[in-house]
Amino acid sequence: MKKFLMMAVLPLLVGGCGSDETDANNDGVVDGIRDPNNVSVVVPSTPKGTVSGQVLGTNLMPLADVTVSMTIGSQTSPKTATTDAAGNFVMTDVPAAAQVLLTFSKTGYATLRATSTVPAEAGTVPINNGNASFGPITLAQLNSSLRFHVVTPDGRPAAGAKGTLEVDKAGSIILGNYETGTSVVSKVYVEATADEQGVLTFTGVPSGAELARLNGSYNLWVSPLDANGDGAPETGGFVTSYSGSSIVSTSVTRVINLPYTRPQGGALFIESSNVSSLKAPVSTDPLNNMVRPGEPVYVYFNQPVQPGSMLVRLTDEYAKESLPVTATVNNGGYSATISPGAGVVQEGKEYNLFVRAVSAEGGTNLTQTGFFFGGSQATPKAVTIAELRYQEKDLPPAATATQLNAGETVYVSFSAPLKNLSGYDVQVFFDADIDGNGRKGEYSVGEVGNYSGQGFPLFINEPTGPYATRTPAEKPVFGIQPSTYSTRFSFVYPGSVALAPGQAKIVVAFSKQASNQGVNETYESIWGQPMNVDLEATGIVLQPAPTAAPAP
Repeated sequence: MKKFLMMAVLPLLVGGCGSDETDANNDGVVDGIRDPNNVSVVVPSTPKGTVSGQVLGTNLMPLADVTVSMTIGSQTSPKTATTDAAGNFVMTDVPAAAQVLLTFSKTGYATLRATSTVPAEAGTVPINNGNASFGPITLAQLNSSLRFHVVTPDGRPAAGAKGTLEVDKAGSIILGNYETGTSVVSKVYVEATADEQGVLTFTGVPSGAELARLNGSYNLWVSPLDANGDGAPETGGFVTSYSGSSIVSTSVTRVINLPYTRPQGGALFIESSNVSSLKAPVSTDPLNNMVRPGEPVYVYFNQPVQPGSMLVRLTDEYAKESLPVTATVNNGGYSATISPGAGVVQEGKEYNLFVRAVSAEGGTNLTQTGFFFGGSQATPKAVTIAELRYQEKDLPPAATATQLNAGETVYVSFSAPLKNLSGYDVQVFFDADIDGNGRKGEYSVGEVGNYSGQGFPLFINEPTGPYATRTPAEKPVFGIQPSTYSTRFSFVYPGSVALAPGQAKIVVAFSKQASNQGVNETYESIWGQPMNVDLEATGIVLQPAPTAAPAP
């Protein structure tokens, strides 16, 4: 009897489970189940829910024929629905716990996008009870325009100025399922170009009244104006915001005054350059003021300059004559390229530069002088004595003309500018019997090999103008700026014996300076190289005495 009963029940269980697990009627329950006797059997194998809502205008009147597009999770094919006359819509068969993105769109209205999640309990008893509610939703109508009058800094219409208007927010939503408003996006972007009168007109935007109801704002961006298309804007840009309420209260065309491109308190100055003595703050470091032979000098202004106002002059360390130089204004007046003539800049030489320009924005003047050195930071050169020169002066009758006599100044010019870092001057010695005692060296100060090691101090004699060759002396090309480095040094000859200039040999004892004075820092070249090797030269050139200036 027991075997018979079990065999009778078994076919019933097999038939109850079914082999076809489809849900053709979308009730969330597999179609093969028959008369379940256990409540757990009715739990859907694929739970489903719904998404619904209502769309209104900002006046809270229903909006019909609004297209609602729903993207479920990462699916690429959205589901769509259309609102009815009451502004309602509903979408069914949405998987439980699904994240959905809804896009609400209607011609002539702002678009709104929002996200939500279908309840995870969708599909439990009773079936299809899980709903993601959107609404009420309000969309602003795009039936208005907004105008702005854009003016250049000099008071002219900013024709061609490009602007972008952002309307934020152009719609609103109250979400169900405890969602927050941060998941809602409804903005409108409109671009426009100013006409010949400088008027920017943005069409297809919500009216001030609608935006006021939404508590939204108009955010305006006007790009910098490049009227001539040279890549350098003539004006700066502009950013501002207006609330919907302010547009309603003062419904007038607003004037936008574009600023100068980069105003800096009205003053024109050089903001950057490969010659640091031209810019503020001034740097006298030679490595920051070094220009390779054949390389231009570049200057960059804080605001554009008038091309015709650019005046540049160039001279050497002695400022005796103008050297050929040209200047080209670039980038809409923001930069200039200063090009010395071919072969003018030589390695190891110092040059002075004069720059004058007038601002194209405020009319302020710039007058700047600076200096630079010829050479490359990467290739320092050894320094030598380039020239010995002395100048005859009125001496007692016993003195011999065209010979180096006591009290005359000897100029020692090096092949590159030097600077004294320690404050202790290097000593100069003569390889000659300059005191007439018949012996060279021993106890004679200033002679090579003397026991005391004392010579004549060599002082920096940085030029402030040309060598004086007439009375009154020649004026410099322009007032030059001292660099604290110089090729020219000098000492006064105190010897009692007159020397034939062509035979006189001197030694500049850089090697002895540190040991004699007890200092570490001595002299350095413009490349930063320390001077620790003695230099010597023979033959002193006669510098003619100044003559009277020619009659005018």
